[in-house]
Amino acid sequence: MASSFTVPDLQTSTSGLRSNPTLLCTPLMGTSVDQMLIEMRKAKDIGADIVEIRLDCLRSFSPRQDLETLIKQSPLPTLVTYRPIWEGGQYEGDEHKRQEALRIAMELGADYVDVELQVAHEFNESIAGKKPEKFQVIVSSHNFHNTPSLESIGDLVARMQAAGADIVKIATTALDITDVARIFQIMVHSQIPMIGIVMGERGVISRVLSPKYGAYLTYGAIEAGAISAPGQPTAKDLLDLFNFRLIRPDTKIYGIIGKPVGHSKSPLLFNAAFKSVGLNAIYVHLLVDDVEKFFNTYSTPDFGGCSCTIPHKEVALKCMDEIDPIAKKIGAINNIVRRPDGTLKGYNTDYIGAIEAIEDALRGSNGASNGSTSPLAGRLFVVLGAGGAGKSLAYGAKEKGARVIVANRTFERAKDLAEKIGAQAMRLEEAEHFHPEDNMILANCTSLGMKPNLDGTAMPKHALKRYCLVFDAVYTPKETRLLREAKESGAILVYGTEMLIRQGFEQYKNFTGLQAPEELFRELMEKHS
Repeated sequence: MASSFTVPDLQTSTSGLRSNPTLLCTPLMGTSVDQMLIEMRKAKDIGADIVEIRLDCLRSFSPRQDLETLIKQSPLPTLVTYRPIWEGGQYEGDEHKRQEALRIAMELGADYVDVELQVAHEFNESIAGKKPEKFQVIVSSHNFHNTPSLESIGDLVARMQAAGADIVKIATTALDITDVARIFQIMVHSQIPMIGIVMGERGVISRVLSPKYGAYLTYGAIEAGAISAPGQPTAKDLLDLFNFRLIRPDTKIYGIIGKPVGHSKSPLLFNAAFKSVGLNAIYVHLLVDDVEKFFNTYSTPDFGGCSCTIPHKEVALKCMDEIDPIAKKIGAINNIVRRPDGTLKGYNTDYIGAIEAIEDALRGSNGASNGSTSPLAGRLFVVLGAGGAGKSLAYGAKEKGARVIVANRTFERAKDLAEKIGAQAMRLEEAEHFHPEDNMILANCTSLGMKPNLDGTAMPKHALKRYCLVFDAVYTPKETRLLREAKESGAILVYGTEMLIRQGFEQYKNFTGLQAPEELFRELMEKHS
């Protein structure tokens, strides 16, 4: 179990206040001045601090006239960027005209202009002695191929500073999530205000966690379709989903490791829960390719632990210093906690979530109280599928005294699992005709029926009348074809969302040492399922 949070871990700020000085900048990608004016007002309503006027997005542009309109009418401070095609932008005209537009922006009261390292020295020479007091030049460098070594990034910062930067902006590309660690390291030690971004889905944490590592600003899109760089989250998600304003240098990081991982609703549950009790913690999506490399790179106490999903539940076992006995038996973990001494402990909370939900449903149906004996004791429990979820359900049911049958498409896998736990094995296609008795329990742990294959089912309807309860681990959609037909056959239903929510309660307890705010988890799942 993780050590409980201490007093300094409790946030002192409320949602209305900010715990960090990192600015949230919303890029304006409108193709006309009128469109950009609408976007500016939207950015202010969302809660952005500053807007980036991307002049290269405008279809037609009269420098003095349009800049006067945009800068004077902006409800927020302005950053003017005129990105050339050679640095990933859309402008491909005359270079002198481009730089002249940035000088006009400065004259008309822009707060910042962004100029590329390649021309920064020349541009800064041209404005020497004319710079307004509060005006700042961001010198930027974009690498769309990779993230260089620590030494190379350090040299780059020095060159940008020498070119006259007031603020340096480095954007690289993540080939692996561990690339982000180098940008974090440079940013924390930078002597000059810095914007550090790692582009792509593997680099999303560079944006979300930017306040923790002291970034001057980060970018959040006005809406999902209007991103100005790969992997850019929306401003709304940064503020509402990730509690961006509350992130501080001492904020603890949790997340979900998987591949893919962007679909996971876990950040929604955990961040709302942390905020509701004022915990100084953040939960993020972590797209991980190599689990061992990830844990070796992010090994500081700041990384408090993670949830673990497909395909890492079994691979992650060998990175653990200790494994909970049941998780070891199951051979899969879905919850990892970094203990105060830095060691990693793995748990399996999947089986707790599912088995408790099934037990409660059985008790509820016959009005039994929460006795010491499990209502699963002595029952015939049929598990379809022998993957991570199947293993969890089979072990969990066996622990509670059920007679377990494992059915799997590949008989060898069913046999292997059955032998480990003292159960029987059969082929998946045989399960339809297996009915030695009535009132059996069925647990579908295959992906049959999952979105988008909504017509799929692991068990035909005629066979369901033998079962008194049917559980489906699939939770997208909430009501699968299997559950719909089980309801028509008169069975008690247990939804996959129930397993998801309850295993989340256990993970929250392991992470924080606190009881999970169960009602809040349920409300959020209901609202977003």
